[in-house]
Amino acid sequence: MLPTDTYLSIEAVWRIDAPKIIARLTRILGDIDLAEELAQDALVIALEQWPVSGVPDKPGAWLMTTAKHRAIDLVRWNVMSQRKYAELGRELFQNQSSEADFDAAFEEDIGDDLLRLICITCHPVLSTEARIALTLRLLGGLTTVEIARAFLVSEVTIAQRIVRAKRTLSEANVPFEVPPAADRLARLSSVLEVIYLIFNEGYSATAGDDWVRPALCEDALRLGRILAELVPAEPEVHGLVALMEIQASRLQARVGRLGEPILLLDQNRARWDHLLIQRGLRALERAEETGQALGPYALQAAIAALYDAPVQLLPSPVVELIAVAMAYERHCTLECQTNTKNIPIN
Repeated sequence: MLPTDTYLSIEAVWRIDAPKIIARLTRILGDIDLAEELAQDALVIALEQWPVSGVPDKPGAWLMTTAKHRAIDLVRWNVMSQRKYAELGRELFQNQSSEADFDAAFEEDIGDDLLRLICITCHPVLSTEARIALTLRLLGGLTTVEIARAFLVSEVTIAQRIVRAKRTLSEANVPFEVPPAADRLARLSSVLEVIYLIFNEGYSATAGDDWVRPALCEDALRLGRILAELVPAEPEVHGLVALMEIQASRLQARVGRLGEPILLLDQNRARWDHLLIQRGLRALERAEETGQALGPYALQAAIAALYDAPVQLLPSPVVELIAVAMAYERHCTLECQTNTKNIPIN
């Protein structure tokens, strides 16, 4: 059995770096399924070696290099011939004069590769369930068992969704590329939808005994933050991040000692995570700084922010308008509760 510290280190590194490795391999080899296999190979080698040699100083780079060497070995020895990759291997080395060129392909900026992978896992050709499962597997670094447990379905069901999703992408010949400008907005909407669905399942679980599943919220937040750095000029991306950060700040206060839900107005604000609130406010500012009209996610974030901080922190006509509406709504709610002898309003 692995030492606990080593296991936790490997798990943390894998969650962070697996998407980068899979994205890079997918671009070079042109096959998302093979890319995941090679990344998994690198993980297995880490599980074998790190308990003995210790965790490397740059574990993410170690995994990337190991996966690269696995890819080179597969191409060089042509072991992929039985899986229709012989021609791929020949073309790869015909187009690259040396292994140095192959190495250079791994040294390019990872940002575009990650964005391409996000766009593929959230492609509209896939069902919503398939998009969620594939995104959590390839970008969230979750195992099939973890995804199944999170959504309270069988491991077989999740495995089938992932296999079918990969097959659908292959049969549809979905290119590994950032969508052209004409399709980018629609694809981005799909990506945001998937990330928010993951977050919402963690924030308010649709099945099971647990009211919240914080781990899913954390996965969605991580994906949202990555996306915000990849497309910084898109206000809705920052709006979604702001909304998730602010909502996540209340997770500890949403559930009572017996696991019962606690409504927002009844929550103990001292239990809210003020660091997440500040991050959410900053994300909302970034959305406004783009100078573009705010979409539904940003507007929801602005509403949520009014519960957490004075309007002065977010000076804008939109926020001020919402503040007036919220104040009026709360006044009417209090009057209604008084007149009806404090009947709870859900």
